[in-house]
Amino acid sequence: MLTKLLIRDETTASLGKTEHTFTVHVSGEKISIRELIRQRVTQEVEEFNSRQPAVFRMLVQPSDTERTLNGFKFHKPRLVDPITQYEKAIEAFEGNGFVVLVDNYQVQGLDDEIALHPETSVTFLKLVPLVGG
Repeated sequence: MLTKLLIRDETTASLGKTEHTFTVHVSGEKISIRELIRQRVTQEVEEFNSRQPAVFRMLVQPSDTERTLNGFKFHKPRLVDPITQYEKAIEAFEGNGFVVLVDNYQVQGLDDEIALHPETSVTFLKLVPLVGG
């Protein structure tokens, strides 16, 4: 069974407002958060590498990019390595760079599994440090 999951990206600065959406195609009845991250990163890198947009969004910022208002930008066009991006995403999750909410409940670990249904709500909430605090 193939399920299309709509992923929402939010930050603590924009809580409640979706900044970016991304659809991930997954199979099976359950998936671990680790595998969901791997599939999300792989799909977004494949999409970027095939289209090479000037400004783009990804779960974690690729090396050699500049942060822009709407995402990231390379100084010179190049391909992104999905394995490197996956490793950076796992480090970010483990380092509290972002949390994953499934049906508005925070997932605790990378090996936690979630049931796959088309109506499952998945949010990647990027944690933004407080200024001056």
